[in-house]
Amino acid sequence: MSVTIHPENIPLSQGQVEAWRGVPASIVADLQPSSLIDPAIQVRTLIAGPLHLLGRARTVSVSPPDFGGVIHVLDHAKPGEVVVIAANGETEFAMIGEILGGHLRDLGCKGVVVDGAVRDIDTLGSWEDFPVFARSITPRGPTSANDGEINASVSFGGCKIASGDLILGDRDGLVVLSPVAARDLLSDVKDKIGKEAEWVAGLKAGKNAMDVFGL
Repeated sequence: MSVTIHPENIPLSQGQVEAWRGVPASIVADLQPSSLIDPAIQVRTLIAGPLHLLGRARTVSVSPPDFGGVIHVLDHAKPGEVVVIAANGETEFAMIGEILGGHLRDLGCKGVVVDGAVRDIDTLGSWEDFPVFARSITPRGPTSANDGEINASVSFGGCKIASGDLILGDRDGLVVLSPVAARDLLSDVKDKIGKEAEWVAGLKAGKNAMDVFGL
């Protein structure tokens, strides 16, 4: 066996990605419930305060305890990407820690999400500019680096994710949108954000809650 490198999909432009900056995951999940990634994959970043993950997905498929795909993605990941490690939800072996995570951060990647385990969390979870989401934490590392896939469409936390998809996350959780969905949904997102601002203003103004929410 060996690591397979699939062709890249055409991703969103950086401008199309930046249009989503600051959008809460909750807004996306409300408008498109199928975008919601399993909430059991949680923020592992330790710093306090707001956290926002945004970038194009670079997918990696691995079969723990083998993490060959994670090694190979170091030569393929690009600035602005979120590395998506699909580990079948297996949590016995960590698929990434501070060394590989630190290198991805140095490359300009925006974060890493793992449907599996991570380790070295005191360091991996200390970077404000590199959010980490994972199903679990364990000190036990991988035992081989022979197999895997890069850029394949993967099953991740109940969703299908392809390289080039938009990954968005905050302390509420993670969502994923295809490039087509990211373009088509943006106007609805802006409308909902505006509507929520109206709700807040109405409540602060002392309006009847039934009227504010149109019930």
